[in-house]
This record gives sequence, C-alpha cells and structure tokens, in this order.
Amino acid sequence: MTLIKSISGIRGTIGGVVGDNLTPVDAVKFASAYGTFLKNNSNKEKLTVVVGRDARISGPMIHNLITNTLIGLGIDIIDLGLSTTPTVEIAVPLEKADGGIILTASHNPKQWNALKLLNSKGEFLSAAEGELILKIAEDESFVFSEVDDLGTISENEAYMDIHVDEVLNLPLVDVEIVAKRKYKVVVDAVNSSGGIIIPKLLEQMGVEVVKLYCEPNGHFPHNPEPLKEHLGDICKLVVEEKADFGIVVDPDVDRLAFISNDGEMFGEEYTLVACADYVLSKTPGNTVSNMSSSRALRDITNKHNGSYQASAVGEVNVVELMKATNAIIGGEGNGGIIYPELHYGRDSLVGVALFLTYLANQEKTVAELRASYPQYYMSKNKIELTPQIDVDAILVAMTEKYKSEDITTIDGVKIDFAENWVHLRKSNTEPIIRIYTEAKTQDEADALALRIIAEIKGIVG
Repeated sequence: MTLIKSISGIRGTIGGVVGDNLTPVDAVKFASAYGTFLKNNSNKEKLTVVVGRDARISGPMIHNLITNTLIGLGIDIIDLGLSTTPTVEIAVPLEKADGGIILTASHNPKQWNALKLLNSKGEFLSAAEGELILKIAEDESFVFSEVDDLGTISENEAYMDIHVDEVLNLPLVDVEIVAKRKYKVVVDAVNSSGGIIIPKLLEQMGVEVVKLYCEPNGHFPHNPEPLKEHLGDICKLVVEEKADFGIVVDPDVDRLAFISNDGEMFGEEYTLVACADYVLSKTPGNTVSNMSSSRALRDITNKHNGSYQASAVGEVNVVELMKATNAIIGGEGNGGIIYPELHYGRDSLVGVALFLTYLANQEKTVAELRASYPQYYMSKNKIELTPQIDVDAILVAMTEKYKSEDITTIDGVKIDFAENWVHLRKSNTEPIIRIYTEAKTQDEADALALRIIAEIKGIVG
C-alpha cells in the first residue's frame, strides 16, 4: 500500500494506515492544504473550485471528502460529477474559477486514487506551488470557516457536452469530411468516464461506434495503462468487426492510443506524431514532447521545417516549454496530446478529432498511415523500489559510466547514443525506476533495456 506526495499531486492506494495510504484522513488533509493555498494567494472574498472525478469505485467517497472539506474552508464548489481530466481543465477558465481538482489516479489500477490540482487557468500547478501545498499539509496550518461563511455546492453535468462542442468547433476539425467516410471505430474506455464522452464525440462526427468496456462502473476489465500487453481484447475485436481502427483511453481520458485496422498497435508514441503531422501541415510551427518520447516527433517536425525540443517528464514541464517556444502542438509519448488552440492540457478528445480529420483527408488505411512514419521501437520497463535501492546513487553511477556519450540530466539520466537512447528516472506517480529505451528495431530496444537493467542490478548488488 502506498501514498505518494509529489508536486504532481497526491496519489495513493485506498485503505490502510493514515500517512501510508490515501485514507479519508489523508484526503481531507491535502484538500485542506490546497484550499488554504488558494485562500492565501487570493484577495477575493469568495473562491470557487471545479471538481470532477473518474469512475473509480472509490470516487464517490473521495469526492464527498474533498468537496465537503473545501466547503468547510468557505470555498464554493462547481461539481461536474463523473468527468474527465481535460473536461475539468476546460471548465475552470470557462467558469472563471480559482482552481480545480480532478479525482483520478489516471492509468493506475482500481485500488488507487489521487488528487490532481489545477490553477485558475485550468493547468497543473508549478513545482514551487506543489511544494508549498505539501508544506501547508505538513504544518496542518488550516483555518476553517464559521457556520455563516461555509461554501456552497452547485452541480453542472453539462460539461462533457460543452467539451465535445469546444473540440468540434476547432478550425482544424472537419466533421463534414469525417462523416462522409462513414468510419467504424471500436472504443475501449476501461469502464470509466471515457465510455461516455468518446462515443459522444464520435457519434457527432458521424462515426459508427462499437463499444467495448464503456460502462462507467469503475471495474477495470484489464490494467488501465494503454499498453500493448493489456489490449488483446480490442485488437481482436477491431479485426472481427472489420473496423477502420480502435480507440483506447485511460480512466481519466488524457491518454490516447489507437489500434490499426489490422488489429496491431498504432503505437501510443505515434498518437502525438500523427496529430502533429496533420497540425504542422496546416499551421507550421514548433513542437515539444518529453525526454521519454520518441524521436519520431523530432523527425516529423523537421520535415515541416519546425523546431523540436524535449522537456523533463511531466505535463507541467511540457506545457512550460511549449509556452516558451510558442509550440503549436506537443505532449507526451504516452498518448497525451496538448493542443493549445483549445487548452494547455493532455486531451484525448482533441487527439481523436484531429486524427479522424487527418485520416479522412488521406487515401490510406490506419495501418498504411502508421507505416509511412519513421520507424522507431520502444521498450518500457521498470524496477520496483525497495528501501535498499538508492536511486540517486544509481543515476550518478550510470552518468559516470557513459560520460563519453551525449547525456542529459534535467530529469533523471538520458543517454543519447547514435542509433538509440535510454532514459532512466524515478517515477513521480509510482514507487519505481522507469527504464525507457528506443531503437530502430524492437530487438535492439529490448536488448538495450536488458543490458541497462543488468547494469543497474550490478550497481545495487
């Protein structure tokens, strides 16, 4: 059982001991810290926070704890109920709210939940703001409101529809040309809120939808991280249904993966590549992804005469670099699309709509489109952390070992070899070391990963 307190938010497993897990006490404490942080940094008499949740089993419990804690601080709540991360991000500025909280543990299994914290722009808090909230929580310096000053709660269940409308109104989304193609698409939403919003978007674009695991009951039928080893059912169903492709989203709908018409993975790394290829063809400019993402985005950006840069891992870091470089599209290789024309947040709906429009303008199947891109293959591995593992010592040792190579240390250690690369870093969301490699073939990527893992184990002893 685990509780992870980081600048990315508060994430943990439900049940267990206070301070070691995401218990009701911990949920109240960190909601109190966030609410106190907002009050300390505002001159307004009354603050408003937008709250939404994914379909996790623990969602209603955590939701009630969080909203009532904020009410106790005198903060008004706009409750979106069952929602998605990008939907809450869009709602915050539209409602002129002072912040937002999404209750979701994203790709983590069902025993996990988390508080993702937003600022008044509907964007994730900065590292400094996150550190300050952790300090407030540690000090427990909360002052709650008296009875006449308690906050109120108002429900607004319209935001999934509003989100869909905002996406469909984007200049580069062409509903008419997509509808003419009469596409058939299978959707796996891992029984969370994507099972509502993704079919809603597709149907409004004239797409026939085959639903797989779209009942938002929180009982995830497979590991919710959209990786190949978890997606056998949809790969099979795409072929059986003779569908044009398949769509997979994680529980909070900020990560997007496609299944090609032949039942093979399009590759979550290539979600961003395909969307960027389309956007850059219409509006030339710069791109950003994180250091653990494929070189393919760099290649596509160069093809369109743009400039590509890589940030540290984490959405807030990608967004910061996108703003600094005026990037017109960016994101993360885990299937996260950030399209500033709508908002600065990973958004599967934007990815689906851009991809469909691009595909409709091509005389290609999804498999043919995938084959047209630079071919890179990744191996994504991890090592579970134990008290005996000193992550910092491992990173220092690996940096020294490969000091003659092109090394970047802004986020763990990335070693760029001529034909491949490896990125080692401690996860912000799980008690693990991530080991990502990329090469021109899958065998090479896997072999490099195995070699690096063996070297790490040699250092640990």
